[in-house]
Amino acid sequence: MKYINKFFLLSLIIVCATFTLAYSQDSPAKWTFSTKALNDSVAELQLQCALPSGWHIYSQYTKGTELPIEFNFTSSKDYSRIGSVKEPSYKAHYDKFAKDSTRYFEGNVLFKQRIKINTDKDFKVKGSLTFQLCENGSCIPPDDVEFVFNVKGNPLLVSLSEQAKDSLLSVSSMTELVQEKSDDAQSSQQAVVSETEKSEYEGKSMWSVFFFSLGAGLLALITPCVFPMIPMTVSFFLKGNKDKRKGRIQAYFFGLSIIFIFVVLGLLLTLLISDDAMYLISTHWLPNIIFFVIFIIFALSFFGLFEITMPGKLVDKSDKQSNKGGFLGSFFIALTTVLVSFSCTGPILGGALVELASGSGNRMVFLVAMFGFALGFALPFTLLAMFPSVLKNMKSGSWLNSVKIVFGFLELALGLKFLSMADLSANWGLLSRTTYLCIWIVLFILLGFYLLGKLKFKGDSDLKHITVFRLLFAVCSFSFAVYLLPGLWGAPLKTVSGYLPPMTTQEFNIEKIILENRSSAYVSPSEGVDFPKNRKYADKLDSHVPVGFKAFFDLEEAKAFAKQVGKPLFLDFTGKSCANCREMESSVWTDAQVKKMITEDYILVSLYADEYSIELPESEWIEANGKTVKNLGRKNQHYEITEFHANAQPLYVLMDSEGNLLCDKPMPYNKKTEDFRKFLSQGIERYKSGK
Repeated sequence: MKYINKFFLLSLIIVCATFTLAYSQDSPAKWTFSTKALNDSVAELQLQCALPSGWHIYSQYTKGTELPIEFNFTSSKDYSRIGSVKEPSYKAHYDKFAKDSTRYFEGNVLFKQRIKINTDKDFKVKGSLTFQLCENGSCIPPDDVEFVFNVKGNPLLVSLSEQAKDSLLSVSSMTELVQEKSDDAQSSQQAVVSETEKSEYEGKSMWSVFFFSLGAGLLALITPCVFPMIPMTVSFFLKGNKDKRKGRIQAYFFGLSIIFIFVVLGLLLTLLISDDAMYLISTHWLPNIIFFVIFIIFALSFFGLFEITMPGKLVDKSDKQSNKGGFLGSFFIALTTVLVSFSCTGPILGGALVELASGSGNRMVFLVAMFGFALGFALPFTLLAMFPSVLKNMKSGSWLNSVKIVFGFLELALGLKFLSMADLSANWGLLSRTTYLCIWIVLFILLGFYLLGKLKFKGDSDLKHITVFRLLFAVCSFSFAVYLLPGLWGAPLKTVSGYLPPMTTQEFNIEKIILENRSSAYVSPSEGVDFPKNRKYADKLDSHVPVGFKAFFDLEEAKAFAKQVGKPLFLDFTGKSCANCREMESSVWTDAQVKKMITEDYILVSLYADEYSIELPESEWIEANGKTVKNLGRKNQHYEITEFHANAQPLYVLMDSEGNLLCDKPMPYNKKTEDFRKFLSQGIERYKSGK
């Protein structure tokens, strides 16, 4: 027992000595401190850190989970700090799922702190800083560094009175503070340019969502459930009050109440649905099948097979509350209007939400969409309350039922898109582009015949003559059907390409037949090197690549081949069910110059972010957000998020075989062909120049 105790004591001493030695070693970060006199009254304290290659420290304003640098200055009456410690431009790693960004510095980092000198004698500024040093995801324990600055006194303060000293110091320090704020603003603008661009892009998307929903709200007003309620509701407010001004105020409150009801519903959807769920909505087969069923149910409801209504008890209770009068009564009239009109607004609102949600990765789409729809729905009620004389010209009739039937045809056509997305995601192979187009052509021909009075549905009256508007809409419907016809033989149909299955599912494609007969193997025109046929995942993904292109589906394999043939890489972050990707491929990639550059000057790498059916070998598994990624789609999605701070497709990146970027920034969805040509040309020039 005595020897055992000695053994443990010796072991403890060795362990303690090892840790003491390890943590007594100097930090790889080297700090130097110097003072720069800006004028007699203001000095700049410079704290410079030299970091070894691969190491980094974090900003004092970082929003991630890492330890930010902290500065502590010992208080003294000899000086006053002007503002806070000024940082250089930082690098930012943005994590979309965590909703934060990690700000860090590499290389030589210079921090600056300006001070106001309050004495005519020389003095010292003392303090300490705490920072954490990290490399490749691993960090060493936080380190504390003490600093001392030697500062010369202000000679102008020697013979001045206390009041004069204060005036001089105030003017000088305010001048420096204004200059510092200007410098900070410029530095901040440069540092967060990528985040600003991201916000602008999302802002544009939200505006398009808003206007789309606003249009859907206005469309809902001409349905049989809503249109007849407009004159009745507005007249109620105007007649129910002897004071017309008071009646108008209550009508305005009625409109605001409708907006409030829809916005509350949108807020609930926003809070309940996460960003991950939004991406799943747009890619996975199960939610897309559900949306397809929703569209079919709504279409059948429009055709008069059955009526979708809210529970009768709920409507009755709301209607009883509306009799109380005043603002409370106005609110319940608004609620009753929303509930009663659900059989018509439900299909339109549901269709709009599903359409918008499937094409967005931002859950705020629900809140913006609900607000836009509510504004469009409530606006006419309020305007008509302001101009009640217009009510005399508003007449209901059988035309309302015709509008409802037209919506039914459109719901069927748009719902087919979600069946196609589910089919592509699950690799069922049920709905080819040819079949899809056949269904659309038949639907729009039938719609044209209906508008001409050759078809009748439940609720339709005899059509004695064709109005000009019906004739124009019939011409549009037949024209659209004729426009779709060439698509059966492989025409790109650029206008609607985002709603169609990819060209690779086309059963008869003249262009594909010509290309296959011309050559059975792809040969690089510039190098004369055969494009390898046995590429990873080619057996499952080759059929999704646009006609006339060949691609790799594994980045490392593509890098090796690019190095062999001496070409840069064109990374295409895409998806099998990505509508915007299909639009880019049919409208931009088909441009002669663009196609020539992609096929001859680049090695195309198609990284499918929604390919969940391909399981990766265990050696290629990665860890992401505490989870093990085991399939190809999740791996590509994680790579896009971590490396390029984006989670939307398409996204295009240019790089060389070593992984060095050849573009200033990745290119997102952009249908301007000239911009795409410049983007590709810039990458080729940088690759050739070796920059």
